[in-house]
Amino acid sequence: MKLIYAIVSHDDSSAVSSALTKAGFFATKLASTGGFLMAGNTTFMIGTEDDKVDEAIAVIAKHSRKRTQMVPSSATYGMGMYATFPVEVTVGGATIFVTNVERFEKL
Repeated sequence: MKLIYAIVSHDDSSAVSSALTKAGFFATKLASTGGFLMAGNTTFMIGTEDDKVDEAIAVIAKHSRKRTQMVPSSATYGMGMYATFPVEVTVGGATIFVTNVERFEKL
């Protein structure tokens, strides 16, 4: 048995959740925050059999899309002067970790 941790953008969480349910996967959703942009994410915890891992990842990948976003950045020009300018970054998609489960109980 495996445990999949899938961190997806809050914007994609409803679509991922619905698709996982339709595909027969049970998932626990946790609200989380990314460290880089401090943006809202959803972390899914999905317990599944070893042979279903690729199927679960395919469902997540299909419903998690990458997008670009402008974020403010600043640069220093000596003497304590700062200038702010926007920088385009890629956000979204999914970050997935798969771990072995030593024991599973549903009470």
